[in-house]
Amino acid sequence: MMDQASKRSKGDRPFYQPPENIPTSAEIINDARQSIGRPLQVVKTKRPFTPREDRRSLFGPTSTRNPETRPPSAFSLTSRHFDGADSRPASGTKLSPLPHRPSCTSINEEQTPRVPTEPDVEVLLPPKPPTDPNKATRKVPRTRVIHSNSVDASSPDSPGINKSGSLTDLSSRQTEGSTTDTSRRTHSGPKERTPIPKEERGEGDGKEMPHRAPSQASVRSPPRSASSREVESRVSSGGTKRTSSAGSTGRAGSAGKRDTEESQEETLFYTQNIAPRLEELALLGKKREGDKLCECADSLYKLLQKENLLGKNCKQRSTILKSVFKLLDLEEPKVLLRVARLILAFRVSGNNLLNVCKLVFKVSRNEKNDPEFLRGNILELLSKTLSCTDHTTSCEALIYCVGAIKFLTGNTTIVKQLVKENCIEGLGQLLDGINKTNRENGKVNEQLGHILVQLTAALRNLADANSSREKFLNCHIVEGLCTVVDTYALDGDLMLNISRIFSKITLHTDCCTVLADQPSSYKSFINLLNKHLQKSDMVVRVCFVLGNITAKNDEARVRLFQENKAFDVLLSVLKLYLEMDLKAQGKEEKPEEGERGNKLNKREDVMIKVVRVIANLSINETVGPLIASNALCIDLLLSILEYKEIPTSEELVLNTVATINNLSYYSVKTSMINQHQMRVIEALLKLVLADNMEGMIEASRVFGNLTRQKTVRDFLVQHKVDQMMVTMLDSGNREVVYISCGVLINFMVDEEKRPALKKEGGVKKLIEVLRDFGRTDWELASLVCQILWNYSGKITSSNACFGEQEAQDLLDLLIEYTDQDSALDSSFKEEETDEEMRKYYYETWREFYPVAEQLLHRLETHQSDFEPLENPGTP
Repeated sequence: MMDQASKRSKGDRPFYQPPENIPTSAEIINDARQSIGRPLQVVKTKRPFTPREDRRSLFGPTSTRNPETRPPSAFSLTSRHFDGADSRPASGTKLSPLPHRPSCTSINEEQTPRVPTEPDVEVLLPPKPPTDPNKATRKVPRTRVIHSNSVDASSPDSPGINKSGSLTDLSSRQTEGSTTDTSRRTHSGPKERTPIPKEERGEGDGKEMPHRAPSQASVRSPPRSASSREVESRVSSGGTKRTSSAGSTGRAGSAGKRDTEESQEETLFYTQNIAPRLEELALLGKKREGDKLCECADSLYKLLQKENLLGKNCKQRSTILKSVFKLLDLEEPKVLLRVARLILAFRVSGNNLLNVCKLVFKVSRNEKNDPEFLRGNILELLSKTLSCTDHTTSCEALIYCVGAIKFLTGNTTIVKQLVKENCIEGLGQLLDGINKTNRENGKVNEQLGHILVQLTAALRNLADANSSREKFLNCHIVEGLCTVVDTYALDGDLMLNISRIFSKITLHTDCCTVLADQPSSYKSFINLLNKHLQKSDMVVRVCFVLGNITAKNDEARVRLFQENKAFDVLLSVLKLYLEMDLKAQGKEEKPEEGERGNKLNKREDVMIKVVRVIANLSINETVGPLIASNALCIDLLLSILEYKEIPTSEELVLNTVATINNLSYYSVKTSMINQHQMRVIEALLKLVLADNMEGMIEASRVFGNLTRQKTVRDFLVQHKVDQMMVTMLDSGNREVVYISCGVLINFMVDEEKRPALKKEGGVKKLIEVLRDFGRTDWELASLVCQILWNYSGKITSSNACFGEQEAQDLLDLLIEYTDQDSALDSSFKEEETDEEMRKYYYETWREFYPVAEQLLHRLETHQSDFEPLENPGTP
């Protein structure tokens, strides 16, 4: 009798109390907290919805920038706005005069006059020396060359230079037509520069060079020396492709001859190939024949590109640009883009660069013109402009250039092409340059801020491309944007764009890691929340980014929580938007259209993101107990549950319950969850009764932690929650079954609650769960055995306790499952498993074995065909 009583007393203990003198008790318990509650979970949420802007504008309708200091979005632009010579310095400062250098110091030095490279520089030609040393020198005013096309090198007053580089006798150059040469028009056309054969220059070598028939202008103009023509060519073109603009004709005779021949070939090429196309462009422009004009412009571009005459290599660059500028008065977008392509390809600067960027910006404002940007290489040229333009001297031009790119990135097809054309790299270089300038100046430049608004808006769209993430990381754009956040924290437009970029790229772990590793990132984000607390668009994205970082990095959870006043700021955000939402209740509002036509409550969206950050922070075992002990935090979370309904605010409610579940995991004395556990239970009971499966699952997870307290178990039984948990065992969803098992383990601790399990068919359902899931999920099988162990604490007969058929089925399953070979062979056959999965099955089976072995021993010990007497002493 004493032995039997001793056995009964041992069998009465709850599962989580260690049995005496049984060595496997530690394995049976195996962390009671984990057995009755679900492990901490990361909370997920949707990325904030960004509505598409209806109109393309330089600064959006919600911009807070001062209209007086920002560039305009609308302007007039015609050909008269362009400078024909493309010569004005970008800084707007006047060039200092060139120092005077004599054309030659002696006959032996063989020097030519030095000619500047820029076509607009004023060149003062030296006075001609006397032809006869014995005659008096006649004073002749120096000739002023204003423009490349105004050089009058054939004037009889101009000095002559022979083939060897020395000055020639002027009397030998006086020809019959010299008087008509001086009357030549200052701005002469291409036809008036017909090249002169070698024999006329005295350089004939027995072969004649082909040339066009002399035009009327060339008939009027007498032959000029090669040296004078070379001077004119250099002044007009800003230097040849093969010789220095400073001049290299001081070489020996052969070198001077080669340079002269090259200049003649280039002039001939221009006359025969380029000039006719320019004339055709002008004619088509007058006739306004757009399609033909586009074909002609494309033909000219290909020709210049083939001959390497784009950029600043072409001598006739200014002449070509003048002709092209005249086409800017046309209104057809496809024509304007062809013209803009030519202008950009010539690498213009100053006012012309500003105006061509305005031109592209103007065309890009209408999304109907987007297909035209996919023709030719205009996107490539725009991308190159980003990295080749000085942001300090061409700030306004870059604003419109990057603004145009921003518009174009709204088109997904163009985005892919821009990524291929290294647009992200160009924007990254520009971003680094601006950060460097601000760092060196030690102050914020407002105009550079205008560029950054366009730049970040473009990056925001480019971040959507699949291939862009790697470029973002390689170009260190994340680091650059963090620097901008520190520098321009008060710029609302700029901070909103950057928060949108981060909200996209932090969906990926590698970008989260880079951002989390930035030393000032946490401080910067908290600072943004403080400074822009009322701007829900920015706050919701900053909180979303913090949620992404803390979801994937445990170190980030600690660093964010330890940041000065960081958690207080998060709670202030949650409190503000909760109060705003409470005040708005009952008022008629017009909610914005969200994704897929859903109504969007911005205040609620902010709360969803903040609650998610709190949930993710609480996963850390150091931070979690501290948050659970924060009275304000728990009060705010419970307030959300108490006034929000799951049908209208499902995501907010579910995220809040998940946060409370994480916090309820920590059984510390200071836990506000434990102190307000009945308030928590009452709030959660509303979800269980709401006929919402997700709500029931989330609430049940909290029940699994809180049912460690008897008062909670009693309250839940009064509301028949134990019966709901038994019903959930029929679900084929492993997660649902797992959660219900976790709650039932605790209910079976109380002896008076055990009969309900058998009455509701729970024993039979648990055995079915063991049969269905056991071989593939030893963790769930272990939970089932733990429930049955607690349930059978007062066992006297297996058949009486479980039922005759149920006891036999359970006995057979436990015998099979406790045999290692049989159990694991069955597991491996169910799935195609690799070595890692086999190891996992073996380790989880080892945790299952001691629980199942003890339950099997209890069944075998109390196996009997006799029913126990209720009152053995009664006659």
